[in-house]
Amino acid sequence: MAVKKGDLVRAVREKLENSLEAQASDPRFPPYLFETKGEVVDAKGDYVLVKFGYVPTPNIWLRADQLEKVG
Repeated sequence: MAVKKGDLVRAVREKLENSLEAQASDPRFPPYLFETKGEVVDAKGDYVLVKFGYVPTPNIWLRADQLEKVG
């Protein structure tokens, strides 16, 4: 299921933890990626920019296949 701008999403731990992105940076992801709904604010190719939560957290680019839609 493709995600698009405005969708509410959550990161999928299993897809993110062993990814190339995890190997290229700190593999300890903050819990809010998996516990908080994020909103897709932009998309470029296979990647989407996600704004998580209501508290000040940095927006993050993730591959679309590392996310799942939430209601």
